[in-house]
Amino acid sequence: MDAKEITEEKTAAPSAGTPAEVFGAFLKLGLTSFGGPIAHLGYFRDELVTRRKWIDEKGYADLVALCQFLPGPASSQVGFAMGLLRGGPLGALAAWSAFTLPSALILLIFATAATALDNPAGQGLLHGLKLVAVAVVAQAVWGMARSLTPDRPRAGIALAAIFMVTAGGTLGQLAAIVLGAVSGLVLCRGAAVEQRTGFSFGISRSAGLTCLLAFLLLLFGLPLIASVMDSQGLRLFDAFYRSGALVFGGGHVVLPLLETEVVRSGWVSENAFLAGYGVAQAVPGPLFTFSAYLGAVMGPAPNGIAGAAIALVAIFLPGLLLLLGTLPFWDRLSTYPLAQAAMRGANAAVVGVLGAALYNPVWTSAVLTSADFALALSGFLLLAVWKAPPWIVVLLMAASGILLQLSA
Repeated sequence: MDAKEITEEKTAAPSAGTPAEVFGAFLKLGLTSFGGPIAHLGYFRDELVTRRKWIDEKGYADLVALCQFLPGPASSQVGFAMGLLRGGPLGALAAWSAFTLPSALILLIFATAATALDNPAGQGLLHGLKLVAVAVVAQAVWGMARSLTPDRPRAGIALAAIFMVTAGGTLGQLAAIVLGAVSGLVLCRGAAVEQRTGFSFGISRSAGLTCLLAFLLLLFGLPLIASVMDSQGLRLFDAFYRSGALVFGGGHVVLPLLETEVVRSGWVSENAFLAGYGVAQAVPGPLFTFSAYLGAVMGPAPNGIAGAAIALVAIFLPGLLLLLGTLPFWDRLSTYPLAQAAMRGANAAVVGVLGAALYNPVWTSAVLTSADFALALSGFLLLAVWKAPPWIVVLLMAASGILLQLSA
């Protein structure tokens, strides 16, 4: 987006800052924000609203509501918008880079060292990380089901989504979300819509429409271009772009989309996929940086650093384009009851999509013995009941996996 298209309109920020200031603030957050997107939003509030006072409580609440309404990684979208608000387009880029790169680099290092794990201790470590994935995804399904399917209509939408994903694979995932949104228009119109006013980040409507057009052109044009040019690099970009474009309801929902794109295509083995997903729970920053690991361990080139960079940019790009495209119109859109009803139905379908992924491939490839079941259940209870930090659960499960493998 051209910086000249950013107009001076009213914002919730008390004063302007610099990209360097934004980068420093978000680098701190990128190194310390553990616990997933909801926890990230809490870290952001403490650092940017309470301590630095970049935005007031009402403006921050409105921004969070918008990013939860859109597909994509909510915490990264909030961070990008805060960088835009504070430091303009360069500030937005600084916020995204500083928050994303620490965890992406850690996962890239893990991908590079994965070949060193071809021994009993290494295999035990990888199996422990796969069990971490079981516990984390189960916690995500449990938490999302409680908040997103609180009534019979939405529970029914989630159940229908499970059947559609089980029967239809990739097309079933997309169809489930679309059907969920359509069902929401009919079944989920009872809740009141909150009125929001005074929310503007200074993006012109022409710039917003340009971003929305770019989002659609890439979503529908990339598969055609990749097939015509027969380029693995374009196929890689397309796979991760589509995965990022279809994520509703939080970072964990990207798991079934990425599994379909990279495991079923033969680009990444199932064991490597789940091991990397387990490690992603132990690092700070957005879960979407799991894409850097997958891009690095790809079988076909481009892989390594080039594959990681392509995957990382591709998976974040659609959510950021949608955010920039929606900001100028959010005040009016958020007042439409039908839009809110459609999103309630889509979010309920997301619970079903993630529930199907919990069984296959996460459970079926990790829980092979009664000991595996006991460990996975213990990890779930640590996360869901005792509220243990995810990195502690990762360490405990990895150590248990090593001990089980060596004792066998």
